[in-house]
This record gives sequence, structure tokens and C-alpha cells, in this order.
Amino acid sequence: MSTAASFPSASGTDERDVVALLRDALGDAVSTDDSALSAAREDKSGHVSPSAPLVVVTPRTTADVQAVMRIATQTRTPVVVRGAGTGLAGGAIASEGEIVLSTLAMDQLLEVSRDDELAVVQPGIINAELNAQLAPHGLWFAPDPASRAISTVGGNIATNAGGLLCAKYGVTREAVLGLKVVLADGRLLEFGHRTVKGVTGLDFTALMIGSEGTLGVVVEATVRAKRITPGPVATISASFESVEDAARASAVITASGLAPAIMELIGESAMRRIADYLELDHPGGSQLIVQFDGPGAVVESEAALASIQSLGGVATLSPDPAESERLFQVRRSFHPSIARLGHVLIEDVCVPRSALPAMFSAIGEIERKYGIEIPTVAHAGDGNLHPNFVFDGDDVPDHIWAAADEMFLSALRLGGTLTGEHGIGLLKRRWLKDELGDDQLELQRQVKRVFDPLGILNPGKVFEA
Repeated sequence: MSTAASFPSASGTDERDVVALLRDALGDAVSTDDSALSAAREDKSGHVSPSAPLVVVTPRTTADVQAVMRIATQTRTPVVVRGAGTGLAGGAIASEGEIVLSTLAMDQLLEVSRDDELAVVQPGIINAELNAQLAPHGLWFAPDPASRAISTVGGNIATNAGGLLCAKYGVTREAVLGLKVVLADGRLLEFGHRTVKGVTGLDFTALMIGSEGTLGVVVEATVRAKRITPGPVATISASFESVEDAARASAVITASGLAPAIMELIGESAMRRIADYLELDHPGGSQLIVQFDGPGAVVESEAALASIQSLGGVATLSPDPAESERLFQVRRSFHPSIARLGHVLIEDVCVPRSALPAMFSAIGEIERKYGIEIPTVAHAGDGNLHPNFVFDGDDVPDHIWAAADEMFLSALRLGGTLTGEHGIGLLKRRWLKDELGDDQLELQRQVKRVFDPLGILNPGKVFEA
């Protein structure tokens, strides 16, 4: 076991006293083990905090979370809420003097109502595990991040995660009816409702979703559980000579009124890296994968296939679920195929779907200007792109930041946003004002102060300290 650092917190309380208070309240749920502290310094963004946190606490109940927050408020000790650590914006990493509040032990499916099409869950349940438990009830949870096998529902809520299915079924915000939240001072509040409709007062449920742990600690969520609808699934795999052509085809599909469940675009360099990683024979070009489900799957897929072929795509249409899974496994291999090349800055911009070809063109211009490769994939059904910047060493080089800066500004000029699903965290704070403007940024800071007047919840994330 390591020895906790000893220096005064903001209240003047010695940090050893903070750990002692936590141990008195939560016993063996409190850890100062070196490996636990070190793990909390990083997430999947590649960013590593310069120092280890004070302590990692793994509460098992809502009452435990309340106890942690009361101690944190009493001692003015910062708290970083953390799930599985799969975030891509540095939003859940911790450093010196901070309590890490891990939700991983709060991982239960508490209730399922087939009649009301909802489920009640704790925040630490894994996304894919929730669906495995809902399946026997004929239900499923729609948010489908690429990290679904390892990411928690609480993390999905913290970042308003999207994923492959959100073009048709919506992002996490559309799947959450209500939340139980522990505030910074330990109070427990219940936001939202169990009803299909509900407009009483301000919508604090929506405010909490995507707040990245800066406003409170989600300890329970009431989520929509859709009925599993039997029927055919049809998947198109199409190759194009250029990524702009593939993006144009995806824009035509959505503009024509078709509603694919999934539409994923893999850029030229991204497809090349995936092929190398999976040892596939790849002739070059970009890949567009489009899947339709439900009663109209066959008719819609045939219409999409005709559009793709008319725009120069070489495409095949398959009703085989195994072939569909193989294609999407190729897409899900993108991040590991890039991670093995070096350190990766994984970005996440979103533009109107009609602007997708222009955004890919802008990325190409940035590649040529800086002499770098920016492998990019996109949830083409909703205009959400994931450009990846690969570099050597632990620190992001200046020219990579400069290229990222141009990429973000290009997205904003096209009517887009800095992030579609990863969040702001640490990595995008510097561009927040470019999108929000001074007045809205200050208004958001004021909202933060209402929920967290002492500034102890995830300090320095989203908003500059």
C-alpha cells in the first residue's frame, strides 16, 4: 500500500485526515494502492495526468456516494467521478489531491418493466451487459457506442454517448427518462419521470446528461427499453475511390428520406490501417457500410443500393447476419488499428449531414498542409466524424495541435460542433468559447456554480480553471 500524500486541502484539512474520514465511512471501499491510483491518471484519450490522485473510493450504495460527497464538501476536496475509464476526452482522469469516485461496484439492473418499456439501472453497469440482461424480456437499450463491451451506462450518460445506431434510434439523451443524482454537498435529488411525457419545471435530466461529472453524481437511471422487433436486416458494403465520394453517397441516402439503422464511413487511410491490422486484402479507397432493419429493410436497402451505384460505388447487399457482423467488426477494429501506431489524439466533430463531404475535404487539406495523415471514420448517418492524429512521444506536438485547431474551426464554419459524443473534458476546453461565445460560456459557468458552489466536482474539466 502507498502512503497518502500529506498537505493541507482547501479547507486546511490534512489529506491524511481526508483518507481517514473516508475509511471510517466506507471501510474497504477506500484504496490508496499504487496500481489503483495510477490507473485513474489516464483514460482512452491518451492523456495522462502529471500526478496520482489522493485516493480511489468504490461505493456500493447511494448512501456511500452521499457519504463521500459530504466528506468532500466538509474538507473541500475535489472529486472526479469515474466509470470504466473508456472516455476519449480526458474527462475522468484525476491528479494530486483528488478523490476518485468509481461507480464500477454499482452495476445492477434494478428493475425491468416490459409494459412501460423502461429499465432502472445503476451507473456502473456495462452497456453490453445491460442489453444481455434485457434480451430475455424482449427489450434492448438503444445507445450503441463502439466501446459498448467495456463502457458503463453512467459513462454513456456523462458524455451523452452516441454510437453506430444513433442516426435512427437517437443518442443517450433520447434514451433516459429520469435520474437520481447526488449533489456536491451530498443531497440526493430525483430528476425526470417514468412517464412517456413530462414537462414539469426545467429539464434537469437533460442538463445532467453530457455534463461530464461537473454537476453531480448519477447513482441511478431510468432508461427507455425498446421492444426487440423481429424482421429482416439488410446490410450494404460499398467501396468508393475517394472519401468525398463515399460521404456524398451517405448524404444522398439521408436526403432521400431513407432511414438506415447504421451508416458508417471508413476513410481511405483508416481503411488501409484496418486492413493491415486485420490482414485483409484491401484494393484501396473508402468504405461505406449501411444497414437497414425493421419491416421496410429490404425495400429501403434496395433503394439505397441503387443510389450508391448511381454515384460510382461498387456495392453488395447481404441479408446474412453473420456477414453484417463481420463488416461491423471491421469498423470496430479502427481504434486498435490506429493505437498500435503510436500515441493517438482521437477527435470527434459533428457537422450537418449535408456538409459531410465538405468536412472530409477540409481534413484532406489539413493533411496536405501539415504533411500528416489523419485517419478518419464517421457515423455518416448523423454527420459525426472521428479524425485521429497519431504522434510519437507523450506530449502532443505543436503542429498536431495546430492541425486540430484548423479541423475544429472548419467544423464550426460548416455549421457543426466541437464534439458529437466524446465530450469536452480536458482536451477541448481551449475551443469551447469558439463555439459558445463569451455570454453563453459565462452562463454555463454560472449554472456550474449553482450545482457546485465550491467547485469540487471534476475541477478543470470542460471549463478552464
